Amino acid sequence: MRFDVITLFPELFAPFLTSGVTRRAYASGQVDVHLWNPRDHAQGNYRRVDDRPFGGGPGMVMMAEPLAQCLAAIRAARDEPVDARAPVVLFSPIGQALNHAAVERWSAGTGAVLLCGRYEGIDQRFIDLHVDVQMSLGDFVLSGGEIAAMALLDAVARLQPGVLNDEGSHQFDSFNPALDGLLDCPHYTRPEEWAGQAVPAPLMSGHHLQIERWRRDQRLAITARHRPDLIGIARAAGLLGPADEAALARLG
Repeated sequence: MRFDVITLFPELFAPFLTSGVTRRAYASGQVDVHLWNPRDHAQGNYRRVDDRPFGGGPGMVMMAEPLAQCLAAIRAARDEPVDARAPVVLFSPIGQALNHAAVERWSAGTGAVLLCGRYEGIDQRFIDLHVDVQMSLGDFVLSGGEIAAMALLDAVARLQPGVLNDEGSHQFDSFNPALDGLLDCPHYTRPEEWAGQAVPAPLMSGHHLQIERWRRDQRLAITARHRPDLIGIARAAGLLGPADEAALARLG
């Protein structure tokens, strides 16, 4: 899959694309990332990409024309049929939340053009003409879309075959359907006792069914405490059995 990232700060991506376990996805081309600076497609000696907003107000607005020229260059490089063009994704506070279900959809697709806004925003005319999807990391504002783009790329990359050391480890992540959409359970490693705290006895028992029941109960307890809405979703989907309901009832 191919992702083309429109950003005024392509240098921010260099360490991200070459560090950590997900670098395997980028190095192998499983997730093929291309960086595009709209300043390279701006006119004039100063390669200006922003201007003051009509109507007044603070800050600057990214101009439509440099972005349109940059997008045209991306379309030419991708050489896609008009009816099968990659969607343009803008990271914006008004966008839909980037969640596990969305990541799974992107990870099974062919890629997208990721647009990283800056300043006070982007000329709405460009958004109206060219943006297909708007996405958000949450109810807060970042100084630009680069962090959000990296979040999407990282989440997609780690789902690609062969990227993680343990092929099935992502199936036990929070929100994964393999866990019925629940949050993950606590994890422990050596030593068996640290700072006066021992590893929970079920994990030391060697009894696989007992271990799995403990983990399931912990997932239920953590989800009920921190994201009770996910318990409601799992219950409505018929994913909670009698033992699960009993564990939730014990929580009070």
